[in-house]
Amino acid sequence: MNAALSIVGTGGPIIVILALMSLLSVALIVVKVLQLAHVRSAGTARHDALERWSKGDRETAIANLAKGTSPADRILHYALNAAQGKMPRKPLEAELVRRGNAEVEVMSRHIRLLELVAMVSPLLGLLGTVLGMIQSFQELELAQGAANASVLAGGIWQALLTTAAGLVVAIPAAIAATLLATRVDAAAHDIESAAGEFFLLEDTGTIP
Repeated sequence: MNAALSIVGTGGPIIVILALMSLLSVALIVVKVLQLAHVRSAGTARHDALERWSKGDRETAIANLAKGTSPADRILHYALNAAQGKMPRKPLEAELVRRGNAEVEVMSRHIRLLELVAMVSPLLGLLGTVLGMIQSFQELELAQGAANASVLAGGIWQALLTTAAGLVVAIPAAIAATLLATRVDAAAHDIESAAGEFFLLEDTGTIP
């Protein structure tokens, strides 16, 4: 605990800001991992539902998707229900696009904030280093050459600490943001694929 407080005191307010950003980043990563844990499924339920739909067993097809947990399951479940209710094709297409975009927006929420943390943290670290170097050379100038090498090295070490802290905060945030965005893209592809397969099956005039 004392060591941590010593590091914070050494790095100044920049270290405090980076510590807060690190806590924010960890919290966001945990929340998003839990949220996106079930956005993808094997697609077995959707495939089975579409197969039953194509054979005319529409009630069972709809029931099979009622407990779906992924966005693609929910979108397809709505599509089957709407088609069963004779919803015209054009309004249904528009509504599926709207619902799909809404699902993607919910999944993508706060990922931009993680990307911002990954981008800003190294810059804050660099700012702390520059400010620390300026302070070190000011002290060297005031000492009029009387400062020894160990004092100067200590000041430089303190200055570089903020750059290291900035990178420690930025790297996990950048990795997490990339992996989470990739998962969102895959879930969005599942939504498009489910809707596309559904409309391919609708060649019997069910949706005029």
